[in-house]
Amino acid sequence: MKLQLLAVLALATYLNWNELHTVREINAAVVNVSGRQRMLSQRTAMLALRMVCTTDREEQEKLRSCLLADLDLMERSHNGLLNGDAEAKLPGHPSKVVKAMYFELPINLDQRVRQYIKEARALALSRADELAHDNLHLRYILTAASKELLESLDAVVSQYQKESEAEQLAIEINQAELYQQSCAATAQAIAQAKQLEQALEELRQAQTQLIQTEKMSALGQLVAGVAHEINNPVSFIHGNLSHASNYVKDLLELVQLYQQELSNPTPYLKDRSEDIDLDFLEEDLPKVMSSMKMGADRICQIVRSLRNFSRTDEEVMQEVDIHEGIDGTLLILQNRLRASGNYSGIQVIKKYADLPQVECYPGLMNQVFMNLLGNAIDALEMGTAQDSPEGRVDDRQCPRPTISIRTEVSRPNVVSVRIADNGLGMTEDVKARLFQPFFTTKPVGKGTGLGLSISYSIVVNKHNGSLACVSELGQGTEFCIEIPIRHAQELSATKLGEQGSRGELSPVQPLFQSLIGI
Repeated sequence: MKLQLLAVLALATYLNWNELHTVREINAAVVNVSGRQRMLSQRTAMLALRMVCTTDREEQEKLRSCLLADLDLMERSHNGLLNGDAEAKLPGHPSKVVKAMYFELPINLDQRVRQYIKEARALALSRADELAHDNLHLRYILTAASKELLESLDAVVSQYQKESEAEQLAIEINQAELYQQSCAATAQAIAQAKQLEQALEELRQAQTQLIQTEKMSALGQLVAGVAHEINNPVSFIHGNLSHASNYVKDLLELVQLYQQELSNPTPYLKDRSEDIDLDFLEEDLPKVMSSMKMGADRICQIVRSLRNFSRTDEEVMQEVDIHEGIDGTLLILQNRLRASGNYSGIQVIKKYADLPQVECYPGLMNQVFMNLLGNAIDALEMGTAQDSPEGRVDDRQCPRPTISIRTEVSRPNVVSVRIADNGLGMTEDVKARLFQPFFTTKPVGKGTGLGLSISYSIVVNKHNGSLACVSELGQGTEFCIEIPIRHAQELSATKLGEQGSRGELSPVQPLFQSLIGI
């Protein structure tokens, strides 16, 4: 009977956990969408001002299109918050307090949002000759976006957050009470209750870790599979090339012997020799075989690098050669480094110290190297484009784009990897926001703003290390990675436990603040 009672209480706890999870999802969606409304109000104001200020007709039409798209999204989000949107997980039916903020003075947010959208659409649909700084629609947009509408949106977002925290707290208190009842139900079932609790906790941690590694794991498996499929036929070709070279050599020697023995070949043989240019064939065929061997060696090297880069053993720390991971990443990025046409390419200078084997998660560290080297290449390409419209770098006027990689044992039990470029550098404001999720200085479509944030989490949270940036405008940029050579067993277990509860990216609160603070 006591076991049955415990099972009922455990089921209630499980159902309550599902309810909490659902409430969290809904509350997160409501808070995120309300915060997005704030971001969209600022973005549409910026697009409207740029559309009025630009004299480029083509750019003006692009801005007009972006403005209309953002206004449609703003209107859909506004209606979803009030009436519900299943796709966006918005329940609608706001509380009395929020409803009053939407439809009653002094805030009256519904009217302000709809009036703002109306004015912005009117500006977007205005003729080119009507787009001026004194345009009434523009003046309304800038005033509302900087004061009245912004303050109203901030007030509603704050209220949504308060209600979300209160609702989640009530459910969590209820869950704690059910858990206490299940523990007190019977002394005989304490062991089973603890096992169930541990299983649920492990499941939650496994789900969190799965979300963190899903994309990179899928990519790693894809690359590993492709490398494996390429490796078999390439190995077959590579293994037979030496035999084929010997056969070709023997056949050419035999042809030469035939030429010596047949001092008076028939006219047909003479004509055939001239048709195939036998002398050139004897000279060029060994070169062809040698080129094929070089190509096969190169493919084998690339396949080895791909298989090393796509290691899927990041769940277990291993002792690896850091230089091998860096070189493999450089090989994968080789097509972006080499010169082509008028582009001089990027010079890579490696200053490797004699490092010991480093205990780390190889796949995750390769991801960090890929992010940092990819960003360095992007920065150098942007600098090259600004220095020369044709994409050509004149060594007499500016230095060749260069990436420097230096490794060393910086202090006892700590290895450092420094990746520096001689690009344009960055301002103090950019450096201050560098590791924030979704922050990027790249054009739309060029980056998501997650690479450095994820790299920071991997180095700091996963490896108990540090990732720092040193940069000055016009002086290039240097990233310094420092990780322990050996990890204490207890420290590694502690970090993994903390990471399971935190997630791979920065905590949710700073992420939300960065979203609504745009």
